[in-house]
Amino acid sequence: MTRFVVAPQWQGSSSSRAMQLIDGAEAIAGDLPRASTTVLDPLPEAGDAQGTGVHRLSALVRMRALIEDALGSGDGQTVLVGGDSGVTLAAVSAVAGDDLAVVWLDAHADLHTAETSPSGAFHGMVLRAVAGEGEELLRLSPGIPPSRLVLAGTRTMAAEEVRYAAENGLRRLSASDLADPAALAEAVFATGASRVFVHVDLDVLDPAEISGVALPEPFGVPAADLVASLRRLRETLPLAGASLTEFSPSSPTAAVDDLGTILRIIGALA
Repeated sequence: MTRFVVAPQWQGSSSSRAMQLIDGAEAIAGDLPRASTTVLDPLPEAGDAQGTGVHRLSALVRMRALIEDALGSGDGQTVLVGGDSGVTLAAVSAVAGDDLAVVWLDAHADLHTAETSPSGAFHGMVLRAVAGEGEELLRLSPGIPPSRLVLAGTRTMAAEEVRYAAENGLRRLSASDLADPAALAEAVFATGASRVFVHVDLDVLDPAEISGVALPEPFGVPAADLVASLRRLRETLPLAGASLTEFSPSSPTAAVDDLGTILRIIGALA
């Protein structure tokens, strides 16, 4: 049975709509099975950088501990619902091992460190932290080797992110590659991993398919392609866990308009 943990974190976001991530997480939570869903309270404080280049570091560290505690309180597969993408670090940490691959479905690569990030927002650093690099309090140790990371649907990468991906052998799939449902599964299988964690930032979708994302990028993945790719992946390798993040609807009505698409994706993960 799939468990759900909802973590309405906003402190890792660079968006002016960051606080609406709380509304988005709570809207999704309302459509999840109550008996198998744990909803964490949003932290009341913004947090501070504590002398680092990561904005609101103290709140991010505290929420990471709360998520890890919630994830560790039960057995079986868990889908973590954000909040911003920063929550995914805790979810990967809970299942990390030398047999795990991580799929990162996101319009943005999230491969910055505090030294290269233009915003200082952790949601742009998460995948680099999963690989074991970046701020000590917000990284896996040991990290998931880049050879077991698959970046998919990404349309925007800074020069430093392109360099890191190329030099470290990250597998990359374009949005159009996912029109073939087998492409994602084949890329993960090629890593040699025997389990996979899947992260979905909703801005991986084409903006025509979802309105409730703060940083949309054109030419994204159609929802039908994403769902088909996730289903094929689950037929190929066991799913160790998953996260779905970055839903920041502009209004309750707008949230309702997007929830059908979001629940299709959750269904493919769960």
